[in-house]
Amino acid sequence: MYGYLRVDVRAGLSLVGTLTAALSVAYVVPIVVALTHGGEDLWVFVATLVATAAFGLSLRQLDPHPDPGAREAFMVVALTWLFAAVFGALPYVLAGDGAIAQPVNAFFESMSGFTTTGATVMDNISLDHHSHAVLMWRQLTQWLGGMGIIVLAVAILSEMAVGGAQLMRAETPGPGVSKLTPHIARTARALWLAYVFFTVLFIVLLYALQVLGFAENMTLYNAIAHGFTTLPTGGFSPEARSIEAFTPIVQWLFVPFLFIAGVNFVLWWYVLTGDPWSLLRDAEFRLYLGAVTVLSLVATLVLFFSALETPETGMVGGHIERSLRYAVFQITSITNSTGYANMDFDAWSGPAKGILLFAMFVGGSTGSTGGGVKILRWLVILKTLRRELFTTVHPEAVRPVRMNGRVLNEEAVRGIYAFTLLYIVLFFVGVALLAADAARLGLDVSLLDVLSASIATLGNIGPGLGEVTGPMGGYGSFPTTSKFLMILYMWIGRLEIFPVLVLLTKAYWRS
Repeated sequence: MYGYLRVDVRAGLSLVGTLTAALSVAYVVPIVVALTHGGEDLWVFVATLVATAAFGLSLRQLDPHPDPGAREAFMVVALTWLFAAVFGALPYVLAGDGAIAQPVNAFFESMSGFTTTGATVMDNISLDHHSHAVLMWRQLTQWLGGMGIIVLAVAILSEMAVGGAQLMRAETPGPGVSKLTPHIARTARALWLAYVFFTVLFIVLLYALQVLGFAENMTLYNAIAHGFTTLPTGGFSPEARSIEAFTPIVQWLFVPFLFIAGVNFVLWWYVLTGDPWSLLRDAEFRLYLGAVTVLSLVATLVLFFSALETPETGMVGGHIERSLRYAVFQITSITNSTGYANMDFDAWSGPAKGILLFAMFVGGSTGSTGGGVKILRWLVILKTLRRELFTTVHPEAVRPVRMNGRVLNEEAVRGIYAFTLLYIVLFFVGVALLAADAARLGLDVSLLDVLSASIATLGNIGPGLGEVTGPMGGYGSFPTTSKFLMILYMWIGRLEIFPVLVLLTKAYWRS
């Protein structure tokens, strides 16, 4: 069966099995939560753990000693993320709570979680309608997916040391994460240690606000739940109105950690090990900081001079603290693709929404947990455009593109242009298909909804702009075919397109 293939399918599937079986350990967390909250839905997670482990271990038997190469790495990464979402959907189905119990909706929610998209089809998001264990699992999927399932596996599984570099490159293609140490496993551990450090720090600070009396509803459960979805730029919240449910001081505390999540974690490791100036030496960080700052200031001015008013806080226009808080929070959250909301930004004016739509295309930094095109790609595009202008005037000049003092080879530059072009093409294809599907069924879905649904799922942002996809809405009203399209977009968007699309080419399998 496999004789004509250039890809070692058995080795690839065996490694997928190992990773899937390892992922089953994560179900221990909701099991513990269930045990501490009266045992509600305990059987759901025990059954899911057993099913996931059994499936993974059965695949592992195909090749007990796999030796994956670069080709197999693409298949391993793509299928591992797919199976993670499939088995991650089982608790929603088995718990049987509301619309999320429908298999398509459960798959959508699970894929949205693992890819840190944050788009939801869950109705009645609250502990009154869903168990503590189910909602904590929903949060945990984003934390697991944030730094990457493969990076986690390389960090903790000794057998992943062989082929780990190829797997990490397949999970984070394009402008890659630089190695911190000569050993790829140590690099993966360093990234995850920085990730865990900021997660724990944020949880402690959130709960401290509750202890000090500044946030009555920031319980330990809520603090852990939001710690699990902030650093991975996920955006899920166990509160129906997202971060709007909390006091202004809590909302302000989210901002620096949202910003941290959008920065290359290699840089944070340097900072934590005694080199804080590495941030300012990095061109991508400077552009990311500048983009967030400028967009926040412009959005603040637009909100301040608007007539925006909310039922919860009153007038926003003319109120500097509210205008600044809403603008800075939403720009930081949308730019790095988290998608939290501290107000219903669908109520913003046209110009303010335009700023948010622009921010959706910016993305986080490479090596961060953020989605989107990524700042580094935009920076390289700007540098190459400047070079082309220069060589137009000076055709004899040789001017390479440099990044942080290093010359980028032309192959890398072409790859960045190819990715960005493909990203834009997929965005418009998504808009066309979503609009056609809605029109076919006579659904009342606006152009703004389909525009933002396409970019919000492809860019792993979550909420969009519009009555349906907005921060206080959900994706549940989209037809089944549209949901499958958006599931596909979340999947390929998280893996940055090429690792999935390459599996569809004949050259990958037989060349």
